[in-house]
Amino acid sequence: MGNSNTKIVEVAAAVLQRPDGTFLLAQRPAGKIWAGYWEFPGGKVEAGETAHDALVRELHEELGIEVVTAYPWITRIFTYPHATVRLSFFRVTEWRGELYPHEGQQFSWQPATDVTVSPVLPANAPVLRALALPPLYAISNAVELGVEQFMKKLQVQLHAGLRLIQLREKNLSRDELRELAQRVLVMVHASGAKVLLNGDVALAQEIGADGIHLTSQQLAELHERPAVDWCAASCHSVQELRRAEALGCNFALLSPVLPTKSHPGAAHLGWERFSSIAAGSSIPVFALGGLTHADMATAWQRGAHGIALLRQAW
Repeated sequence: MGNSNTKIVEVAAAVLQRPDGTFLLAQRPAGKIWAGYWEFPGGKVEAGETAHDALVRELHEELGIEVVTAYPWITRIFTYPHATVRLSFFRVTEWRGELYPHEGQQFSWQPATDVTVSPVLPANAPVLRALALPPLYAISNAVELGVEQFMKKLQVQLHAGLRLIQLREKNLSRDELRELAQRVLVMVHASGAKVLLNGDVALAQEIGADGIHLTSQQLAELHERPAVDWCAASCHSVQELRRAEALGCNFALLSPVLPTKSHPGAAHLGWERFSSIAAGSSIPVFALGGLTHADMATAWQRGAHGIALLRQAW
């Protein structure tokens, strides 16, 4: 690579999200590099600006709107032939004014799971995948609740909109886990939701789970990403989060944020530390540990994609 690529261009990018879950893509106008490609609106961070400042300015200049609420999300570095860019993504959930294409660009509201415009800028494929993740990640509690009671509660939560579940049952034998997992998969897939199995890659592949959730020990020992559709990992430090990114995980859990019932008196991160570790992550990070549904907005403000709940989920 030549010297032209050594300097990283800082860019703020906006995921404008409507309540129905669709988000805005804009087509690059003629005369610009990558003309005709679809991208998230935004632009370069100027000297003396924060990424958030740049986001607010660019959306005002490009789209004619005033940002009201923008949450820090993920950061992706991408090398194009002409430059290396660091894209700081924000999820913008509230704004004032009507969208107006000040640069004459085309707009399109798109669902994350089924983007119909093309071509999309190459940097954005992992971003679209990350956007498809729901904000709540529920961790199973079948042994404590009793399997039949858990299945009833799972059905209720799926009906209420739960879309992402980690099956984590350390006290079941492998045969018991297989039996439970198969029952859970049938129910969950009927609702269009996803199940990641904790720890057991071979069993996840055997039963057709949607993916695997790696323990921090597995994260340390694995040299390549398991061959599954979705791969997540449990992290407790910035080093583990970097490892999860390097392995190609789709998202991570970062814990414990607050004191928990299961580990009374154990050290916890607190929101400040959580925020500093999650900042700059290239994959979505879910906050876990001592949280309730009421902590979702706080988690978003601190750079989390969402929250993970164990007992509180059920």
